Amino acid sequence: MVQSAPEPPPCPFEKRFPSQLVRDDAFFMALAYNQAIDAWRRDEVPIGCVIERGGEILALAHNTVESTRDPTAHAEMLALTQAAAALGDWRLEDCTLYVTKEPCPMCSGATLMSRLKRVCYAVPDPKMGCLGGATNLNDLARVNHHLELTAGGVLEDECRTLLQAFFRLKRAAPATAPEATPEDAPPPSPRSGG
Repeated sequence: MVQSAPEPPPCPFEKRFPSQLVRDDAFFMALAYNQAIDAWRRDEVPIGCVIERGGEILALAHNTVESTRDPTAHAEMLALTQAAAALGDWRLEDCTLYVTKEPCPMCSGATLMSRLKRVCYAVPDPKMGCLGGATNLNDLARVNHHLELTAGGVLEDECRTLLQAFFRLKRAAPATAPEATPEDAPPPSPRSGG
């Protein structure tokens, strides 16, 4: 018998609907926040990402690591791929990436390799962040491209609260026992008539 995945904890957060009139950091981070909510609703770590150029959205993505069973399916990696496809070029010059949590080592490296102009992240990550948290790849002297960074501050409290609530509810969820499979069943006893 196939074990069904447990339902994700219900997301108690509402999406934001920012005004289209002012396309500033708060606007684009609100869209990234909405992507994080979509991730939560799919039982993924709630991290969302948006890439824009000149005020126009090129990419919207959220983590899909669990559903795709792909360790590289982070929001930033997916958004970088979408933006490159939209532009028809891997060089994402003059683009800004907005993400709800500081990029990990893999994603930080990809932001540099893609030649983004700027990265804006909401929540610093002192354990795994590599654009200022645990380390800063952007500070490496020999790197041939450097990013402009906005580290924390833009919807930081909202994005942090979302992440913390997700993990708090995940830890509080009752552990589900695996369903028995025919291989796990004990052999019928002679007295059971089976």
